[in-house]
Amino acid sequence: MYALASRLDPDSLYALARLAYAEMALAGYTLLGEFHYLHHGPDGTPYRDRVVMADALIRAARDVGLRIGLLRTLYARDGPGRPPTGVQRRFCDPSLDEALADVETLRARWRGDPCVRIGIAPHSVRAVPRAWIEQAASFARSQRLPVHAHVSEQPREVLECVAEHGRRPVELLDETGALEAGLVAVHAIHLSEAEIALLGSRRTIVCVCRTTERDLGDGSPPVGPLRAAGSRVCVGADSHAIVDPFEEARAVELDERTRTGTRCAAADGSDLLEALGPTGYEALGFDGAHAHDSVELDGNDPSIAPCTDADLADRVVFGAGARAVRAVRIAGREIVRDGCFEEWHDVVREARRHLTRLFEA
Repeated sequence: MYALASRLDPDSLYALARLAYAEMALAGYTLLGEFHYLHHGPDGTPYRDRVVMADALIRAARDVGLRIGLLRTLYARDGPGRPPTGVQRRFCDPSLDEALADVETLRARWRGDPCVRIGIAPHSVRAVPRAWIEQAASFARSQRLPVHAHVSEQPREVLECVAEHGRRPVELLDETGALEAGLVAVHAIHLSEAEIALLGSRRTIVCVCRTTERDLGDGSPPVGPLRAAGSRVCVGADSHAIVDPFEEARAVELDERTRTGTRCAAADGSDLLEALGPTGYEALGFDGAHAHDSVELDGNDPSIAPCTDADLADRVVFGAGARAVRAVRIAGREIVRDGCFEEWHDVVREARRHLTRLFEA
């Protein structure tokens, strides 16, 4: 990942993002949250247009037809006492003010597009100091922006947070006002019972990214206890290997069964459709917009046929896959028709051209 990230420029980022987003549309996605932190040039020097890389991602999503929540990530260091090295310099800003100025630039540039939201994302308690989290939370709250962060993805993050701050990540995020600002907690795997209760009491949305969390061996979030405490769940498309919203959704429940050794541990099909739809839209600042979008499935696809109204939600979530998607409509525009994305071959050809250039360099 770092090898590729070190070589990307605005043109190649646009081409590869457009390929990824077109694949998402074909799989039945209608919106995405781009946790974006490839901000600057290879040595960390900002581009003349500081937001040109973020702009490339937004243009790619809009050219495909998807809604996008661009989460401008804050990144200051490799970890406590460790400055950025290598390609991480592309992620980092010397000051929070510069990063927040970029957020304002993007908001002004895309204010007229109802399918674009700009948010802010302190990467993690590992990658940003406490003062940045406090100021970012205050900024997000005052501007009513979506705010996301990686939370307790790996045990090392928890240990380093306790060593630096004397408290666990969720406790720190609460003290700094991030939970009050409506933080969406991404991953939320290695939690204490007190942290689960705290997230639930704040009605925090937890973004679960099961295919990636499994791939990286990060562990499995305590979805059942989180939902019982009051948290809500949405699902993230975070994998480099699979693009399938149905797999992401059913894995929330099936992996919870594996974690607990029980059946029907956390959520049924209707709960998971809620996670895929309204809760995901809310997490990215698109509250209510799901009513204007639709995904049409082939009712004769073997993964779901035959079915009745009574078991439709369970069949869709636990049986369907991307091949069942026939049409995707977003804000009145049909971007997938008869299972096809019209410009698919051109998108693939352009992405292949850029990949060849990048890896021959």
